[in-house]
Amino acid sequence: MDSTRVTEQPTSFERPQPGVDPTDPRGALLRTPPPARVPDTGPALPVQSRSGGEPPASGAASPGSPGTVTPGGTGQDPVTDPGSEHSQPGAGQGAGPDTHRPRPAPEGIPVQPAVGPDGKERRTGQVAQPGRPTPMRRDGDRLRFVGAATRRIARGIDLDEIVMGLCRATVPTFSDAILVYLRDPLPVGDERPTGPLVLRLRRTDRIPAERDTEGGFTPVAPPEPSELDSVGAELCTVRPGSALAEVLRGVRPVFTDAPAARAALPELLGEEGASAVPDGQRAILAPLRGRRRVIGAALFLRRPERIPFEADDLLVAAQLATHSALGIDKAVLYGREAYIADELQRTMLPEHLPRCTGVRLASRYLPAAETARVGGDWYDAIPLPGSRVALVVGDVMGHSMTSAAIMGQLRTTAQTLAGLDLPPQEVLHHLDEQAQRLGVDRMATCLYAVYDPVSHRITIANAGHPPPVLLELGGRAEVLRVPAGAPIGVGGVDFEAVELDAPAGATLLLYTDGLVESRLRDVWTGIEQLREKLAATAQLTGPDHPPPLEALCDEVLDMLGPGDRDDDIALLAARFDGIAPSDVAYWFLEPEDAAPGRARRLARRALSRWGLEELSDSVELLVSEVVTNAVRYATRPVTLRLLRTDVLRCEVGDDVPQLPRLRQARATDEGGRGLYLVNRLARRWGATRLSTGKVVWFELNRG
Repeated sequence: MDSTRVTEQPTSFERPQPGVDPTDPRGALLRTPPPARVPDTGPALPVQSRSGGEPPASGAASPGSPGTVTPGGTGQDPVTDPGSEHSQPGAGQGAGPDTHRPRPAPEGIPVQPAVGPDGKERRTGQVAQPGRPTPMRRDGDRLRFVGAATRRIARGIDLDEIVMGLCRATVPTFSDAILVYLRDPLPVGDERPTGPLVLRLRRTDRIPAERDTEGGFTPVAPPEPSELDSVGAELCTVRPGSALAEVLRGVRPVFTDAPAARAALPELLGEEGASAVPDGQRAILAPLRGRRRVIGAALFLRRPERIPFEADDLLVAAQLATHSALGIDKAVLYGREAYIADELQRTMLPEHLPRCTGVRLASRYLPAAETARVGGDWYDAIPLPGSRVALVVGDVMGHSMTSAAIMGQLRTTAQTLAGLDLPPQEVLHHLDEQAQRLGVDRMATCLYAVYDPVSHRITIANAGHPPPVLLELGGRAEVLRVPAGAPIGVGGVDFEAVELDAPAGATLLLYTDGLVESRLRDVWTGIEQLREKLAATAQLTGPDHPPPLEALCDEVLDMLGPGDRDDDIALLAARFDGIAPSDVAYWFLEPEDAAPGRARRLARRALSRWGLEELSDSVELLVSEVVTNAVRYATRPVTLRLLRTDVLRCEVGDDVPQLPRLRQARATDEGGRGLYLVNRLARRWGATRLSTGKVVWFELNRG
């Protein structure tokens, strides 16, 4: 066919290829249920006018006349022949078997006869052959197809769903195969891409080669190879000024038999792929243009035995390409927003929980839904002086970037206040003041607890948060009675702290209300279910062995039902190991010149009792340097404490608030080298300011 000649060639809609499973999800056509049986009192569908100008009356067609079908299905008209792909049931088929009747396609393009009164096809003028596909004639069918296809594309949210929607909407209804190329990387919004234009094959979809049998449509096993299977290259670089660049710049879909498109195919598909593209108007190359620029291309293909595309099919391809490109643009923007939200949430929450002496920690965070990835829930674990640890969990009202930003400010404020070693109720009081400074209606709930592994005690203050649950070693779970208090941000209220026992082996569970409250249950019902879940989980490991922390967190989250994800969830579990009294040595030293020597002797005795004599030299040297610096400025007794855990920890406290700073001493200086020695010999060291002074500590590995 001459490519320069433009004729009216309406798109044909073809019945599914033989062997396609009717339950196959590809294409709206394949999902259509079979039609109901039609009485044989008249034709099943309106018949086109014959040469006489009037349609035949019901039952007027004779068995031997053209365009009629005998009960045996031996008619010669390809429109009505049951052996044809596009056969329509005639008047005489009502009583016959329904196995060969084509299924209606509400989302596809229905088949319309295109055979003239002389038995020739209107499109080519040739005699119609039985079993050959026939084109359709109505532009309204294309509109219905485009509407159904664009609705399917619009249902996608992310990039893969939109591209898959384009493929499934067009194969096999519009084309036998489709290749979708997208820019790599895809530009986001108004950002200007850098580097050359690179197209990467994002997705392909095609129908397999099949055959028709007497018993119906049966797939070939194995499928016969098709030339369309070799089409497509993984990656191509669009050179400026090339034929492919010109086609993409033109934006409009083109037939690949056009000179410009034929020259562009080898660049897009490679030489081998371009040679496999069927001749004639059986391929359409459609650029995908987003809001600002071309972001890819789609190649629609039909097999040589299928009817070629027609001029109006370019409009269909243009609509599909436009809707797909705009959807891809929005999906990329949505993906960038989701990435920003994920990064914001990740940076607001602790990346890793600290390793604290005498306590093991585990945590979980779950967003409310995929569309609400950020929220105001947070948790934290903050090491404190004296081997203590602060456990924090909070919930800012709302699910938005604003809630996440406020949560980050409150979490930073809580960390700063914890570094001052303030009591829990004072921390909540300052958080309340900070929330009021952030603006009106900045409400949040918070629970702040401080665990001391030496005394095996925990101090808790609550600001309108759900109470924690304590799981004891024997398997008993108890909801701790902590005064609820008012939420943070109310202002003008006092907070009360309670001190409770924290026995070794017990587990404290802190959580936000998203874990226990939903549309299906109130908060107290959820708390009781949580307590029962913890008790039941503890029974699985026995009374002498607490359940593993990570597994315990997973079991707790398993109690959530389908309707329980109305809010994001923060979960913090703390296993209290404590420090045995036999692993603690504690002394008071008077601020005098003899204090460093006495500190060395006391440390040597403790190390001998613990069997750590190999550390005596290092410990005596470092203790002497730290105690010397403390007694030089202290006015009250200095405290010295040694803790034996997985490491050896030494803590020296005094009443001077100024923190020591590491500096490089000059050759003429008499002092200033103590902290330099501590920094070189100790595993870790630090200094923390207290309300009554400071504590300088260091750790050494135990052999």
